[in-house]
Amino acid sequence: MSSTANGDDKPPNFPSVVELNVGGVFYTTSLKTLTSDPNSLLSQLFSSKGSKPVPRDSKGKYFIDRDGVLFRYVLDFLRNHRLLLPENFHERDRLRREAEYFILPAMMECISTPSTMQVSSSKAVEMSKQTYGPSGYITVAYRGTFAFGRDGLADVKFRKLTRLLVCGKVGICREVFADTLNESRDPDRCNDDRYTARFFLKHNFLEQAFDCLQEAGFHCVGAAGSGTSCNGISNEPPKPGQDSEENRWNHFNEFVFCRP
Repeated sequence: MSSTANGDDKPPNFPSVVELNVGGVFYTTSLKTLTSDPNSLLSQLFSSKGSKPVPRDSKGKYFIDRDGVLFRYVLDFLRNHRLLLPENFHERDRLRREAEYFILPAMMECISTPSTMQVSSSKAVEMSKQTYGPSGYITVAYRGTFAFGRDGLADVKFRKLTRLLVCGKVGICREVFADTLNESRDPDRCNDDRYTARFFLKHNFLEQAFDCLQEAGFHCVGAAGSGTSCNGISNEPPKPGQDSEENRWNHFNEFVFCRP
């Protein structure tokens, strides 16, 4: 029986948020970013018309056998359509090979012309305004704890989020998060120019929120958080129905993003 009859050649339906394992380095990005250049190899692999299946690792992440460290620059180029490399970058030849492998001629041209790699701050701001929406700030915050299983400390999950909060100008928040934004706690929904701290997201995936902000031209400019065990130093008994062991690992974190 042929592979077509078995259904092995059927194009996969890729999720909107894609987890990658590139040479042992993990990345989380959006399908929109991976397919932003329709002529690139990544677009061919992750489109519904892809003729070759993308292998997966033992964790279910899509596996690409390339340089995982340099792939960050490939992904950044697909997001921002320009190449920004750190000072004293010494792996330009290797990065050029990666750009060639992923069929990104525009990136190869930037690598070959160092003067075009760095953009002045004033020009970068102007380009950002032309490419994205108006400038502004968005704060994403969450309250979380470690999730404990039946065996207590022997069965701990890394992170347990209750809700992702969003603060900022209403119009910008709607632009960035679109259908994933929940406005049910905000009574006034008419004025896009006002500010609110009552929005939250319909999902609890922090990385997905970061991807939305990155694609909209935002950069993280600050972060703060409370330490864990802050509730464990008190000798007061827990409130009725409260898990004392889990409660002592409560923490609050917030991240400030800016679009120039």
